Amino acid sequence: MTLLDASRLALIFAAPGVVMAGIRYVPRWCAALAELRRQRRRPEPAPYGPPIQQLAADLRRLLRLHGELAASAHSALCAHRLWAVEAAIGTRAIETATALAVPHPHPDRATALTRTELSALLSALAAAGLVLPTRVGGFTTDGRL
Repeated sequence: MTLLDASRLALIFAAPGVVMAGIRYVPRWCAALAELRRQRRRPEPAPYGPPIQQLAADLRRLLRLHGELAASAHSALCAHRLWAVEAAIGTRAIETATALAVPHPHPDRATALTRTELSALLSALAAAGLVLPTRVGGFTTDGRL
């Protein structure tokens, strides 16, 4: 038996093991390389929260709803709903201020915004170019929002 015959025989015996190892490990290597590529790429900047158009539309809708509830003859029946709308206005106003880089109270505060804070925030948003209804006041008289 010559050296050429011995190498052919070794190749015949080793080929199935090499093929099986390739089937088993090559997908893992490809996945690892893809993950390395993904980690090396810089992440694209993502916007914070919803688009400003949606924030503005929600804020205008909530202010309109608040005005309708405040003008309602059944104010005693919808006081709880009015306070909920006011809390939503405060939350949306803070989100909008964050999106427009307008100074605002810290959003993680446990207490709700006072009426003066919310009025000042809405005025600052209007000054920053956000289109709001002309009358944004008329919040509850007990100091909530």
